Amino acid sequence: MPKSLVIVESPTKARTIARFVDDTFIVESSVGHIRDLPDSAKQIPREVKGKPWARLGIDVDNQFKPLYVIPADKKETVSRLKRLLTQVDRLYLATDEDREGESISWHLQEVLKPDIPTQRLVFHEITREAIQKALQSPRDIDSRLVSAQETRRVLDRLYGYEVSPVLWRKIAPALSAGRVQSVTVRMIVNRERERFGFRAAAYWDLAAKFAGSDGQPFAANLVSLGGRRLAVGKDFDDRTGQLAEGKTDLVQLDEPASEALRRRLADASWQVVKVERKPYTSQPPAPFTTSTLQQEANRKLGQSSRETMRLAQSLYEKGYITYMRTDSTTLSDQALTLARKQIRALYGEEYLPDQPRHYHSKVKNAQEAHEAIRPAGETFRRPDALSAELESRESRLYEMIWKRTVASQMNNARGQRMLLNVQGDDAVFQATGKTIEFPGFLRAYVEGSDDPEAELGDQERILPPLREGQAVTCHELATVEHSTHPPARYSEAALIKELEKEGIGRPSTYASIIDTIIRRRYVTKVGNQLIPTFTAIAVVRLLEQYFTHLVDVEFTAQMENALDAISRGEQDSLPYLERFYIGDADTPGLKQLVSAEIDPRQACTIPLGDADRQHPINVRIGKFGPYLERDGERAALTVDITPDQLTIERAREILRKGASPEVLGKDPQSERTVYLRHGRYGPFVQLGETGDEPKMKSLLPGQTPEQLTLEDALKLLSLPREVGRDATTGEPVVVDLGRYGAYLKRGKETRSLPSADALFTLTMDEAEALFRQPKAGRRGSSQVIRELGAHPETGVAIQFMTGRYGPYVTDGTLNASIPRSVRPEDVNLADAVNLLAERATKGAADRGRRKADRSPDGPRPAADRSRRRKARVASGAPAGDSARPARKPRLRKRGRRARAVS
Repeated sequence: MPKSLVIVESPTKARTIARFVDDTFIVESSVGHIRDLPDSAKQIPREVKGKPWARLGIDVDNQFKPLYVIPADKKETVSRLKRLLTQVDRLYLATDEDREGESISWHLQEVLKPDIPTQRLVFHEITREAIQKALQSPRDIDSRLVSAQETRRVLDRLYGYEVSPVLWRKIAPALSAGRVQSVTVRMIVNRERERFGFRAAAYWDLAAKFAGSDGQPFAANLVSLGGRRLAVGKDFDDRTGQLAEGKTDLVQLDEPASEALRRRLADASWQVVKVERKPYTSQPPAPFTTSTLQQEANRKLGQSSRETMRLAQSLYEKGYITYMRTDSTTLSDQALTLARKQIRALYGEEYLPDQPRHYHSKVKNAQEAHEAIRPAGETFRRPDALSAELESRESRLYEMIWKRTVASQMNNARGQRMLLNVQGDDAVFQATGKTIEFPGFLRAYVEGSDDPEAELGDQERILPPLREGQAVTCHELATVEHSTHPPARYSEAALIKELEKEGIGRPSTYASIIDTIIRRRYVTKVGNQLIPTFTAIAVVRLLEQYFTHLVDVEFTAQMENALDAISRGEQDSLPYLERFYIGDADTPGLKQLVSAEIDPRQACTIPLGDADRQHPINVRIGKFGPYLERDGERAALTVDITPDQLTIERAREILRKGASPEVLGKDPQSERTVYLRHGRYGPFVQLGETGDEPKMKSLLPGQTPEQLTLEDALKLLSLPREVGRDATTGEPVVVDLGRYGAYLKRGKETRSLPSADALFTLTMDEAEALFRQPKAGRRGSSQVIRELGAHPETGVAIQFMTGRYGPYVTDGTLNASIPRSVRPEDVNLADAVNLLAERATKGAADRGRRKADRSPDGPRPAADRSRRRKARVASGAPAGDSARPARKPRLRKRGRRARAVS
């Protein structure tokens, strides 16, 4: 019987599709891309290593022809797929329906070179009906989508591999630049610059509590005085803290004026001078796109964009939702019918509009070819029916998608907005209210709320039924102080919204972009705020000066337009790449820009301000992080200082403390001086002079510099302390203060101490008792549940085991957890092989992230540094001063990678 091979990119997707086809189909996974541009020197073929373009992996002199290589960890996958091709009569390439998926299919066809009929399968959801429909209407690979993806890949490689080395040489090693990444960092830095220039304004008003004849109270605020409107926050200029131009006729109250007004109005007579009621309607939000899903999950569920996309990918591959990378807000006729059916059953006929609602995207570069994100299948399975099948985070995300989809097809919410103006003397107070007469879609979904029913009550503000001319009584009158606030920093949701609005990048890449700028330490995430580092500010200043148009928002958006035009066949890729890299009469190309002369000292210097022109203070980026410099004085900046907190006054104080350490006294044993110093990681004590092998120790948790005495410092400097010797091995048992707090050590074995006080009081008996206890966090050893058999490719035995974090499979080298949606007793050898393949792919990505994390900007615990490094950091003089050009990485010998991120 003829057989067909179906290749997808994910083992989970392969397992799901295999349930919907018969045994004439073999469904296998490529586990992502099987070939790509080389990412290290060792991957470059010997025959091209000597060529000038080999480092780029792109022959810029031969029509930008890319050099594709099969990574070592993919060669076995390619061999396996080639063996399977010999057993079938037809090949179906069923990778995702976007450009990336089209590219994976093209690479599979190019590498496997099948001599059997080969076609492309495309489907928007992984259900039995969708798979059968795709099999009935296969198509060829779309060369336009492949060309657009390849052009994007080449652009990203050129940008990353040409610009990143400039940052290494001029600012600091391990930095990266990217076509979308760098513009995103600039947007975050620009928001911080707005905060730098912000000047707060204070203003006052009055708040009152009134009641009508029926005694029902209501609150109101002063809005006008003597016929002139009262100034509020929006009326002030953020740059001056004064009333903005054209707003000088408004009334601005200060504290004395507001108190005097309160006293004057204490005996006033009050009456209603205006009653206004207006009906309103609220329309439901559109179904989710990739961007709005990430934004809402960040606001409502507190999830990062990366976590949201991971969960959405899992839901899609398991067949619960439609494809999660889409710009479209449209729903298919089938989806509209299903949504309306559920609305009628769950909420009643009155919640169902006469006709289905149709939505259209309003963002730049939207691609409407796909459907919005919605529940998959011929029935919209209710969230409560899937709670046993999905893990908790998947369940919450699915519930949000289900509610949003159903709500998008419900009737509008209707209600009344009310306004009351109450006057006493020449002062007018205003109260506003809102009632919901018909909740409509709000019964199912409220943006930013987990509980729509509870939110309905919170949205209502009831005012008493008053009429114009009616007298009211003032029960309370108080002055209220207000202050304007600087522009809010971006959250992930706000940043994604802004990127989409400006047409920067694609929604499917936003999660990886945000993840990259955090890993590269261009941005730190505090709560939900994205805060730029001083390194980010230095990088943006350099890019703005020497690569101006490459970090311009409009230019980057035009690049997206060009790539979309290439995907539609409206533009050729070669002329575009030539203009970008070589340039034209109007705009210099990337090749010319990277050859510009850049002063490294200027590049890594951030002027702090003009408060003292004779002795300016600068922030400089050094090998061990940012530090302050003034007239040869230096002081390290602690990791907790954000750019907008570093005022001139604070900088002077940091320089004073850093340049002039406090002398605590003399060590009576060594006669060396004991200092209290301030470094990048906070205050610490130092025994001896800098440059003379001093000994250093960080302060204990809870200790403050103000309370520290010489006795305290000497106790700290006595560490590490030997408690005794092990009776069996003779090894020393010591206590010390490390990165994670106080600990006990014997050879390679460690235990955390119950408190910092134990550093100085712990006895040998207590130490032995601690070593007899299991190490914190360990809860027993793993156990083998059953043997699954030998791996079909390696022959290694695979075991099903249970451990600290639940059931998993292992081949002795790699462990893979069993998903909660899979019953452990159902796991067989094939499932285990697929799970291990998935884990291997994820592990490679994690190793790349960990390697990137070894950045000089990252925190280095004082207890783990060498003495020499401590001395350098303490003095604020980073070793390998960035004023000296960094050595250019030897890419060919060491295989160092310039990470190009779009």
